[in-house]
Amino acid sequence: MSQTFPATSALDEEIARAELYGLLARLWYAAPDAELLEAFQVAPTEAPAAGAFLEEPWRHLVGVGRGMDAAALGDEYDALFGGIGKPEVFLFGSHYLSGFLNDKPLAKLRNDLDRLGLAREETVPETEDHIAFLFEVMRYLIAGEDVEVANLTHQRAFFSAHIQPWLAAMCDAVSRHPKARFYAALAALTRAFGEVEAQGFDML
Repeated sequence: MSQTFPATSALDEEIARAELYGLLARLWYAAPDAELLEAFQVAPTEAPAAGAFLEEPWRHLVGVGRGMDAAALGDEYDALFGGIGKPEVFLFGSHYLSGFLNDKPLAKLRNDLDRLGLAREETVPETEDHIAFLFEVMRYLIAGEDVEVANLTHQRAFFSAHIQPWLAAMCDAVSRHPKARFYAALAALTRAFGEVEAQGFDML
Protein backbone atom coordinates (compact mmCIF):
# COMPACT_ATOMS: atom_id res chain seq x y z
CA MET A 1 0.00 0.00 0.00
CA SER A 2 1.45 3.35 -0.98
CA GLN A 3 1.23 5.90 1.78
CA THR A 4 0.49 9.56 1.18
CA PHE A 5 -0.44 10.23 4.80
CA PRO A 6 1.40 9.55 8.07
CA ALA A 7 1.03 5.98 9.26
CA THR A 8 -0.60 7.23 12.44
CA SER A 9 -3.35 9.13 10.66
CA ALA A 10 -6.94 7.99 11.06
CA LEU A 11 -7.37 7.95 7.28
CA ASP A 12 -4.42 5.61 6.82
CA GLU A 13 -5.78 3.24 9.46
CA GLU A 14 -9.15 3.15 7.72
CA ILE A 15 -7.48 2.36 4.39
CA ALA A 16 -5.53 -0.44 6.07
CA ARG A 17 -8.72 -1.88 7.60
CA ALA A 18 -10.51 -1.84 4.26
CA GLU A 19 -7.56 -3.47 2.49
CA LEU A 20 -7.29 -6.22 5.08
CA TYR A 21 -11.02 -6.95 4.84
CA GLY A 22 -10.58 -7.15 1.06
CA LEU A 23 -7.64 -9.54 1.30
CA LEU A 24 -9.42 -11.78 3.80
CA ALA A 25 -12.50 -11.85 1.57
CA ARG A 26 -10.39 -12.91 -1.41
CA LEU A 27 -8.62 -15.68 0.52
CA TRP A 28 -11.80 -17.10 2.06
CA TYR A 29 -13.60 -17.06 -1.27
CA ALA A 30 -11.00 -19.12 -3.14
CA ALA A 31 -7.47 -20.42 -2.79
CA PRO A 32 -4.80 -17.91 -3.76
CA ASP A 33 -3.75 -18.17 -7.39
CA ALA A 34 -0.18 -17.91 -8.68
CA GLU A 35 -0.36 -14.12 -8.89
CA LEU A 36 -1.49 -13.73 -5.30
CA LEU A 37 1.08 -16.27 -4.14
CA GLU A 38 3.74 -14.20 -5.85
CA ALA A 39 2.59 -11.23 -3.79
CA PHE A 40 3.17 -13.31 -0.65
CA GLN A 41 6.77 -13.82 -1.72
CA VAL A 42 7.43 -10.09 -1.47
CA ALA A 43 4.86 -9.21 1.22
CA PRO A 44 6.17 -7.31 4.24
CA THR A 45 6.05 -9.28 7.44
CA GLU A 46 4.59 -6.34 9.34
CA ALA A 47 0.83 -6.55 9.79
CA PRO A 48 -1.17 -4.74 7.07
CA ALA A 49 -3.26 -3.00 9.72
CA ALA A 50 -2.23 -1.09 12.79
CA GLY A 51 -1.61 -3.05 15.98
CA ALA A 52 1.10 -5.44 17.13
CA PHE A 53 -1.62 -7.96 18.00
CA LEU A 54 -1.91 -8.79 14.29
CA GLU A 55 1.78 -8.98 13.49
CA GLU A 56 2.46 -12.55 14.60
CA PRO A 57 -0.55 -14.15 12.83
CA TRP A 58 0.21 -12.06 9.73
CA ARG A 59 3.87 -13.12 9.76
CA HIS A 60 2.85 -16.76 10.15
CA LEU A 61 0.37 -16.57 7.27
CA VAL A 62 2.97 -15.00 4.96
CA GLY A 63 5.47 -17.68 5.95
CA VAL A 64 3.08 -20.54 5.27
CA GLY A 65 2.01 -18.98 1.97
CA ARG A 66 5.63 -18.73 0.86
CA GLY A 67 6.10 -22.44 1.49
CA MET A 68 3.22 -23.69 -0.67
CA ASP A 69 2.39 -23.62 -4.36
CA ALA A 70 -0.94 -22.80 -5.99
CA ALA A 71 -1.80 -26.45 -6.59
CA ALA A 72 -1.30 -27.41 -2.95
CA LEU A 73 -3.35 -24.44 -1.80
CA GLY A 74 -6.12 -25.30 -4.22
CA ASP A 75 -6.17 -28.87 -2.93
CA GLU A 76 -6.36 -27.63 0.65
CA TYR A 77 -9.21 -25.25 -0.11
CA ASP A 78 -11.17 -27.99 -1.90
CA ALA A 79 -10.55 -30.48 0.89
CA LEU A 80 -11.85 -28.08 3.52
CA PHE A 81 -14.59 -26.11 1.81
CA GLY A 82 -15.34 -27.73 -1.53
CA GLY A 83 -16.22 -31.13 -2.86
CA ILE A 84 -19.56 -32.69 -3.64
CA GLY A 85 -22.19 -32.51 -0.94
CA LYS A 86 -21.47 -31.34 2.61
CA PRO A 87 -18.11 -29.58 2.98
CA GLU A 88 -15.73 -30.44 5.79
CA VAL A 89 -16.00 -26.87 7.11
CA PHE A 90 -18.80 -24.38 6.45
CA LEU A 91 -18.08 -20.74 5.63
CA PHE A 92 -21.71 -19.60 5.99
CA GLY A 93 -23.02 -17.72 8.99
CA SER A 94 -26.40 -19.45 9.07
CA HIS A 95 -24.72 -22.79 9.77
CA TYR A 96 -23.10 -21.45 12.94
CA LEU A 97 -25.99 -19.27 14.08
CA SER A 98 -28.87 -21.70 13.58
CA GLY A 99 -27.40 -25.04 12.52
CA PHE A 100 -29.01 -24.80 9.09
CA LEU A 101 -28.12 -23.18 5.78
CA ASN A 102 -30.48 -20.61 4.23
CA ASP A 103 -32.19 -20.10 7.57
CA LYS A 104 -33.50 -17.11 9.54
CA PRO A 105 -30.07 -15.47 9.97
CA LEU A 106 -29.77 -15.26 6.18
CA ALA A 107 -33.20 -13.66 5.90
CA LYS A 108 -32.25 -11.06 8.52
CA LEU A 109 -28.99 -10.40 6.71
CA ARG A 110 -30.79 -9.85 3.42
CA ASN A 111 -33.13 -7.38 5.08
CA ASP A 112 -30.21 -5.43 6.50
CA LEU A 113 -28.39 -5.47 3.16
CA ASP A 114 -31.52 -4.17 1.48
CA ARG A 115 -31.66 -1.28 3.94
CA LEU A 116 -28.05 -0.48 3.08
CA GLY A 117 -28.83 -0.60 -0.63
CA LEU A 118 -26.53 -3.61 -1.16
CA ALA A 119 -27.17 -6.94 -2.88
CA ARG A 120 -25.33 -10.04 -4.07
CA GLU A 121 -24.53 -10.20 -7.77
CA GLU A 122 -26.64 -12.82 -9.50
CA THR A 123 -23.55 -14.45 -10.99
CA VAL A 124 -22.21 -15.28 -7.51
CA PRO A 125 -23.44 -18.74 -6.48
CA GLU A 126 -22.75 -18.42 -2.74
CA THR A 127 -25.38 -16.94 -0.46
CA GLU A 128 -24.83 -13.60 1.24
CA ASP A 129 -23.83 -15.15 4.58
CA HIS A 130 -20.58 -16.50 3.13
CA ILE A 131 -17.73 -14.98 5.13
CA ALA A 132 -16.11 -13.57 1.98
CA PHE A 133 -19.29 -11.67 1.08
CA LEU A 134 -19.61 -10.29 4.61
CA PHE A 135 -16.00 -9.11 4.60
CA GLU A 136 -16.59 -7.40 1.25
CA VAL A 137 -19.57 -5.60 2.77
CA MET A 138 -17.36 -4.43 5.63
CA ARG A 139 -14.73 -3.24 3.16
CA TYR A 140 -17.40 -1.19 1.40
CA LEU A 141 -18.78 0.22 4.65
CA ILE A 142 -15.27 1.46 5.43
CA ALA A 143 -14.09 2.64 2.02
CA GLY A 144 -17.31 3.46 0.16
CA GLU A 145 -17.87 7.01 -0.99
CA ASP A 146 -21.51 7.27 0.11
CA VAL A 147 -21.11 8.48 3.70
CA GLU A 148 -24.80 7.90 4.34
CA VAL A 149 -24.03 4.17 4.06
CA ALA A 150 -20.27 3.87 4.55
CA ASN A 151 -19.82 5.06 8.12
CA LEU A 152 -18.83 3.78 11.54
CA THR A 153 -22.39 3.40 12.74
CA HIS A 154 -23.24 0.97 9.96
CA GLN A 155 -19.90 -0.80 10.29
CA ARG A 156 -20.47 -1.44 13.98
CA ALA A 157 -24.08 -2.58 13.53
CA PHE A 158 -23.27 -4.90 10.62
CA PHE A 159 -20.22 -6.44 12.27
CA SER A 160 -22.04 -6.96 15.58
CA ALA A 161 -25.10 -8.54 13.97
CA HIS A 162 -23.66 -10.62 11.15
CA ILE A 163 -19.99 -11.40 11.78
CA GLN A 164 -19.01 -11.24 15.44
CA PRO A 165 -21.50 -13.86 16.74
CA TRP A 166 -20.01 -16.71 14.67
CA LEU A 167 -16.58 -15.70 13.41
CA ALA A 168 -14.67 -17.38 16.24
CA ALA A 169 -16.61 -20.63 15.81
CA MET A 170 -15.75 -20.74 12.11
CA CYS A 171 -12.09 -20.01 12.81
CA ASP A 172 -12.05 -22.78 15.44
CA ALA A 173 -13.56 -25.26 12.97
CA VAL A 174 -10.90 -24.43 10.39
CA SER A 175 -8.01 -24.46 12.86
CA ARG A 176 -8.99 -27.88 14.25
CA HIS A 177 -9.19 -29.56 10.84
CA PRO A 178 -6.22 -31.88 10.28
CA LYS A 179 -5.90 -30.88 6.62
CA ALA A 180 -5.73 -27.15 7.38
CA ARG A 181 -2.32 -25.56 7.01
CA PHE A 182 -2.56 -22.29 5.12
CA TYR A 183 -6.18 -21.90 6.16
CA ALA A 184 -5.35 -22.60 9.80
CA ALA A 185 -2.96 -19.67 9.59
CA LEU A 186 -5.62 -17.58 7.85
CA ALA A 187 -8.12 -18.52 10.56
CA ALA A 188 -5.70 -17.30 13.23
CA LEU A 189 -5.26 -13.95 11.46
CA THR A 190 -9.01 -13.66 10.87
CA ARG A 191 -9.77 -14.35 14.53
CA ALA A 192 -7.19 -11.80 15.67
CA PHE A 193 -8.51 -9.17 13.29
CA GLY A 194 -12.06 -9.87 14.42
CA GLU A 195 -11.00 -9.32 18.03
CA VAL A 196 -9.30 -6.04 17.12
CA GLU A 197 -12.42 -4.89 15.28
CA ALA A 198 -14.72 -5.87 18.16
CA GLN A 199 -12.54 -4.00 20.67
CA GLY A 200 -12.47 -0.94 18.42
CA PHE A 201 -16.24 -0.90 18.06
CA ASP A 202 -16.67 -1.34 21.82
CA MET A 203 -14.65 1.83 22.34
CA LEU A 204 -16.98 3.94 20.19
